Amino acid sequence: MDDVEEAARAFGELYPALYIALHRRDGKRRSLTSASRGVLMHLAQTGPLTIGECAAHLSRAQSVVSEIVDQLESHGLLARVRDESDRRRTLVWLTDTARERLVEEQEVLSRAAVTRAMRRMRPADRAKLLEGARALLVAARGDDAGAAEVARDERSPERGTRRKRR
Repeated sequence: MDDVEEAARAFGELYPALYIALHRRDGKRRSLTSASRGVLMHLAQTGPLTIGECAAHLSRAQSVVSEIVDQLESHGLLARVRDESDRRRTLVWLTDTARERLVEEQEVLSRAAVTRAMRRMRPADRAKLLEGARALLVAARGDDAGAAEVARDERSPERGTRRKRR
């Protein structure tokens, strides 16, 4: 077995233990249904929409989307706002709570657990860990585009959050 195979074997053995120690545990927090998550994620990508527009984009009945929106609004995740360009229209939009929730929903690891563990590490070891993880990600993607994306994410002030795409 060569160095690379040995390193791959060792990493493969470490990974499950890392996942168990650091994965997100939601406890009793109520998770979003797939339909609710879909509406929130769609709005995060498109921006504010009317219920009818959202229903059309999601290929769902307007009554179904309206019920989902009502439920999300009652949980403080959506707000209804007047369309500034046409005051007759009411748009639905994400609240700050919804944006935070979407970021949390996409996290695989518990940020608090990772932070606790990293506080116990020497700064040089933290830097090596991040450098190695980035290098492995670039190698796994197998292209220069992956390297550019990792580098861009490192420069982004929004690092760790999804960027809004229109």
